[in-house]
Amino acid sequence: MPTSLAFTKGHGTGNDFVVVADADGDLALTDDQVAALCDRHFGVGGDGLLRVVRSRALDEGQDAAAAGAEWFMDYRNADGSAAEMCGNGIRVYLHYLLSTGLAQLDAAGAIGIGTRNGVLRMTRSDLGYEVDLGPFRVDDGDVLVRARGLDVARPGQNVDVGNPHVVVAVSSVAELSGLDLHVAPILDPPPSAGANVEFVVPADPLVTDGVGAIRMRVFERGVGATLSCGTGVAASALAVRAWAGRQAPDRWIVDVPGGRLGVRVQDGHVFLSGPAALVYSGTITLA
Repeated sequence: MPTSLAFTKGHGTGNDFVVVADADGDLALTDDQVAALCDRHFGVGGDGLLRVVRSRALDEGQDAAAAGAEWFMDYRNADGSAAEMCGNGIRVYLHYLLSTGLAQLDAAGAIGIGTRNGVLRMTRSDLGYEVDLGPFRVDDGDVLVRARGLDVARPGQNVDVGNPHVVVAVSSVAELSGLDLHVAPILDPPPSAGANVEFVVPADPLVTDGVGAIRMRVFERGVGATLSCGTGVAASALAVRAWAGRQAPDRWIVDVPGGRLGVRVQDGHVFLSGPAALVYSGTITLA
């Protein structure tokens, strides 16, 4: 294990990541080391860590390699725990691959990236990059959600987009802004694997020119309050779409504290689009 680690800092709508290149899978970062790298006071700082590694170099990447995905996104939350997917992170991941020349889009303008939720197809979009998050599930069962700033517990909608989410409707932009998400919301019953919790308020009107619009804030599992959560954006749009009924649109704009993202539903899949940026590179000494 090297004592000095090269990294790049990147973000997607303010959801920021430490990006570490490890093409051949030589690094074995512990949960504590990942947490130290993501620490905003004593480390680089970030909502998570993206390890850029070839699929064939990982046991969990063999299916992705067999499917033709050269690269695997090994995503870790800020507390060091592994996560199934990260919608903002995968755009930063692709942007890093293309910017460094490690990969290029195919003749159709697409690329497959391996994740713990399978191989996901990505393309460029008007907002930056778009990822096909695959099939989704909006469950019938509700969960009660308590959060600091809500006067009473609210029902939450379970949504799965490859990782678990609970989406809660609030009454106004003022109520959304008044939530204190430095304190983890309490879910009843608590999901066995935890969940990201999104709070949403619809635009007025909800739909303009066939496109729905909502605002969202999030508490991310294993991270805390963040400026954006890509899969949470998709889950929020899917929840409001389900609540709105049969006439609900398949295209959505979602505003988060860190910017704007796009969601669309097609053929039973949900697609997320948005920007990605690389901010700076450096080296840090590992503890």
